[in-house]
Amino acid sequence: MARRSNASSGAAPPPASAAFLVMALGRLVRDEVEAELRSQGLSLRHLSALGHLAGEPGLSYSELARRAGVTAQSMQATLRQLEQSGAVERRTEPGRGRTAHLEVTAVGADLVAAGHAAMTGADRRLLDALPADQHAELTGALLTAFVSARRRLTG
Repeated sequence: MARRSNASSGAAPPPASAAFLVMALGRLVRDEVEAELRSQGLSLRHLSALGHLAGEPGLSYSELARRAGVTAQSMQATLRQLEQSGAVERRTEPGRGRTAHLEVTAVGADLVAAGHAAMTGADRRLLDALPADQHAELTGALLTAFVSARRRLTG
């Protein structure tokens, strides 16, 4: 038996799901920001690592990986790329079992600034769809939902 669509049956479409809309919008914004970052030779993972290191120089691979939600091995590969590009500088000699002390260089600081510009542009394009008086309201609501979800998921 063939199923009839909501349009042909006269039924109302299903209500919008906030979770689905946030995921779909997040994907669109992420793709947009990633494309802009790629033009700078960056990814969101690079930007995340640089941002965390800029705020707290000397973070361990494990801590950076935990914050990014990736494995330590994956973060090591990301940091190796950043080191090769001159964005990050190792302040300790490499060696098995040694903690690597990494710091963001001037090149890395410029990349962080480019990343912030990409995010600011994405914010502007996203919020331009709303009346100006709703900008802070949307941002505040999303922040509240994010903090609540993070607490629930991290215990």
